[in-house]
Amino acid sequence: MGNQVEKLTHLNYKEVPTADPTGMDRDEGPRIGVSYIFSNDDDELEQQQDSGHDLGGEHPALQPYDPQLHEVECSVYYRDECIYQKSFSEEDVLPEEGEEGGRGHLSTYTPENLLNRCKPGDLVEFVCQAQYPHWVVYVGDFQVVHLHRLEVVNSFLTDASQGRRGRIANQLYRYKPLSPAAVVRNALEQVGCKDRDLSWRNSECFAAWCRYGKREFKIGGELRIGKQPYRLQIRLGDKRSHTLEFQSLEDLIMEKRRNDQIGRAAVIQELSMLDDKKNH
Repeated sequence: MGNQVEKLTHLNYKEVPTADPTGMDRDEGPRIGVSYIFSNDDDELEQQQDSGHDLGGEHPALQPYDPQLHEVECSVYYRDECIYQKSFSEEDVLPEEGEEGGRGHLSTYTPENLLNRCKPGDLVEFVCQAQYPHWVVYVGDFQVVHLHRLEVVNSFLTDASQGRRGRIANQLYRYKPLSPAAVVRNALEQVGCKDRDLSWRNSECFAAWCRYGKREFKIGGELRIGKQPYRLQIRLGDKRSHTLEFQSLEDLIMEKRRNDQIGRAAVIQELSMLDDKKNH
């Protein structure tokens, strides 16, 4: 594939020097940011975790899920512009068109309840503890298009959920969306694309590209020329944060998804171990 890029690997935050340009980090002294690309496709790992639950098969029982307990609050910046935000504070949430506020935008619902909320062109994020989030594009008639096991497929929303709870994810990215018809068209035109013909490394990048049409979501969609214009700011509470820098949005999304997969407690533990190592 012509736009494939060389893949590097990382282990955890112990190997990642960082910087916090916001001034919220309590550690003294600047940290040099790095950019990194990942050796594993997270949808491949998703397949390993739920390999016993094919689309259309029996689903595991829905487990209690608390976003504030399992998920990491974070913001993504391109230079000084906030382009993504996951926050449990209503003050940080941009209201959807036609809504009075952002109340409940991170609440999750059963797949059956989501069907009553979705409109064509909506993005849906399915979440589950210890799994990567899975993103789909709702195209109408109870159906979604999504990147599943290295192929873009058309499925019923209830099958695509694989037993996970979900939410409409239109508010997370702050780019201006395409028209609903264009979003649906983008998604449907890619059905059947697979393996080396894919331009996306995970379901989130594919779904976001369908809705916003930006090449930054594609594999190799941005040149890596040494500068690191993207920042992932992870909120740790008590006005503390930790910031990582990246050369491309694709790289950053892979790390953000890893944080969602390992969970809030593990992320905080990794960062605490890094701080302890610095202090000693």
